[in-house]
Amino acid sequence: MARRADHGEQQERISRAVWSILAGKGIEHLTIRAVAAEAGCTTGLVMHRFPGRKALLAHARDLLHARTRARVERLEAEAETPRAALRAILAQGMALNEDSAQEALVWMGFLAASVGDEELIALHRKNNRAWRERVRRLVAASAPAWPAARVDTVAFTLVSATEGAAQLACFDPEAYSAEVQEAMLDSILDAYGLA
Repeated sequence: MARRADHGEQQERISRAVWSILAGKGIEHLTIRAVAAEAGCTTGLVMHRFPGRKALLAHARDLLHARTRARVERLEAEAETPRAALRAILAQGMALNEDSAQEALVWMGFLAASVGDEELIALHRKNNRAWRERVRRLVAASAPAWPAARVDTVAFTLVSATEGAAQLACFDPEAYSAEVQEAMLDSILDAYGLA
C-alpha cells in the first residue's frame, strides 16, 4: 500500500515539476535533468516514467487537457443556459488569473515543441478538436435557428479570439488585463447575439 502511495506522490511531484518548468522557464528548459531537480528526485526516476523530452511534453499536454476538461464540464453543468455555459467556458480559456495564464504558457510551449513532430501534433489536434466541438455544440444550442455553416464560423471565431487573447495576455498583461479580455469576449458574444 505504501509503495502505491509513494508512486502516486512521486508522479505528482514530477507532474508539478514539468508544469512549473514549462510555465515558468519555457520549453527550452524542459529536460529530464531539470525536471528531476525541480521534483527533488533522481534523473533515473524521471526517466523510468518519462523516457525522454517528448514523453514529458505529452504528459504536460495531457495534464492541461485533463485540468481544463474537468473545469469546463463543471462550468457547463452549473450553467443555467447554453449561453451562460458558452461564456463561462470561453472565459476560463483566457488568461484571467495566474493559473489560466500558466495554462496558456504550457499550451504555447507544447505547441512550439510540436512543430515537425507528427505524434505531438496529433495529440494537439485531438484535444483542440474536442475543445472546438464543445464550443460548437454550445453555439448551436445557444442559436438553434442558425445553419451549420454559421455555427461553425462563429465557434471558430470564438475559439480563435479567446485563445489569441490568452496568448497576448501572457506576454503583456498590462495591455490585456482580465477586464480587457472579458470586455472583448462580451463584445463578440453581443455582436453575434449570444450575450
